Amino acid sequence: MLTRLVQRDGRAVSPRALAEFAVLPGTCAAVEALRRADLLAVVVTNQPDIARGALAPAELRRMHDRLVRAVPLDAIYTCTHDDADGCPCRKPKPGLLVRAAEELQVSLKNSWMVGDRGKEFEAGKAAGCSTLLVEAAGGSPAGIAADFVVSDLAAAVEVILQQCRRKPYGIRRPRPEAGSSGRPFPEEAL
Repeated sequence: MLTRLVQRDGRAVSPRALAEFAVLPGTCAAVEALRRADLLAVVVTNQPDIARGALAPAELRRMHDRLVRAVPLDAIYTCTHDDADGCPCRKPKPGLLVRAAEELQVSLKNSWMVGDRGKEFEAGKAAGCSTLLVEAAGGSPAGIAADFVVSDLAAAVEVILQQCRRKPYGIRRPRPEAGSSGRPFPEEAL
């Protein structure tokens, strides 16, 4: 969604090294539009390659550091477990969204889950969020019933902003200045 996927064994997957990591064009502008509307931008991500031993926690931290230098995010929440671990924070379970909402003191029913995979929508629906599918180049995942479907992140942001004008959607609250110690980046699991 925010970063370029890499091809590995014929599949598009998340990068495993900083050298593979790149923020997609337009990502910063899209997130800045949310922030201008006083909406929080929070990343909730599954990173099972850590549990599998294919990605070092320090390398993921470096990738997240690059991401937050490039994109004005309010927080990143990461699940480092694999499916077999059965943890409540791994999407499609809503645990990580619930944790983020509690720590950031926001309402999930007034929040959006934006993504391009089925697990994201299952987690968003289970948490009570509105859902927005950004169709990947290969088309939509089978069986996805998102509230809205768009072609890219910029279009997703436009839908969110339009909906915010109609009713009090979104996570709105004062934010500390960029770079201050008040920005939560909880990664103690890494």
